[in-house]
Amino acid sequence: MLTVASDIEVLARFGRALADPIRCRLLLALREAPAHPSDLADALGISRTRLSNHLACLRDCGLVVAVPVGRRTRYELADERLGHALDDLRSAVVAVEADKSCPDAKTKGCC
Repeated sequence: MLTVASDIEVLARFGRALADPIRCRLLLALREAPAHPSDLADALGISRTRLSNHLACLRDCGLVVAVPVGRRTRYELADERLGHALDDLRSAVVAVEADKSCPDAKTKGCC
C-alpha cells in the first residue's frame, strides 16, 4: 500500500496528466520522438496557445522537458522510462478491458 506522500503525489501528477485526452495524445506523440511545439500543434490539430497550456501542465507534472535548440524549443519525455510506462499502462488497460471477468459486468455494466 502506498503511504509515502511523495509516492502518492507522483501518481497523482501522472493521473492529472492523463486526465485530458490532448495531454494523452501529446505524451504518445512524444513517446515516438521529440518534437517542436509548432509540429505538435499541427499533428494534433490544435492551436499553439492551447498546446502551450497543455505542455505547461505536462512540464509542471514533471513528464516532459523543454530543450533549447538554437532559437527554438523542442519537447521530449523527461525520462525514456515514461514511454515504457505509457505502453505498459495501455497494455494493462486493454488486457483488463478484454478480460471482463467481473460477474456483474453484463447485468450492471460496471466493468
